[in-house]
Amino acid sequence: MRIFSRNELALHNGQDKETIYVAFQGRVYDVTSSRLWKNGKHYEHWAGQDLTKELEDAPHTEKVFEKFEMVGRLS
Repeated sequence: MRIFSRNELALHNGQDKETIYVAFQGRVYDVTSSRLWKNGKHYEHWAGQDLTKELEDAPHTEKVFEKFEMVGRLS
């Protein structure tokens, strides 16, 4: 399993690299295929970041991550 630093994760923001990754509870997910993350932005959230604390304000639960591939862990 690949280990991502916060700096490495930040590069997968849909701008610097085509891949769009987000982290949640130490896991890194590939959300590139999601139309809701087009261009690396999902409402007021940006890809390439740890979204653990931001999920508290989301209209959905952590189950949303179940449909995406986990590609690594956040160091």
